[in-house]
Amino acid sequence: QVQVVESGGGLVQAGGSLRLSCVASGRTFNTYAGGWFRQAPGKEREFVAGFSWFGATILYADAVKGRFTISRDNAKSTLYLRMNNLEPGDTAVYYCAAGTGTRDLRQPHQYDYWGQGTQVTVSS
Repeated sequence: QVQVVESGGGLVQAGGSLRLSCVASGRTFNTYAGGWFRQAPGKEREFVAGFSWFGATILYADAVKGRFTISRDNAKSTLYLRMNNLEPGDTAVYYCAAGTGTRDLRQPHQYDYWGQGTQVTVSS
């Protein structure tokens, strides 16, 4: 059984930065597709960024392009999301996900394992 655990959320002022981390136990991230999603109160869970199984494909949601960077450290079995120039609209619970047969990185139902989420709050 794979466990996924996020960390790194917090409260930050607009324009600030945070780095989220996601550790997957059981297998290293280079054998999975990895994705970050977020969910704000009253809204559906939405795709933020994704990394394909062999790293050949990296996708970002339009809302975060140029501000967020997804990366991974296979040796540490860790997926990262570097978030720069944060905006109040980025406030949400951020979830990390890992998938074995993920074909569309943007679709949450194609991921097999999810973390518990970490809160990111951006004040204006």
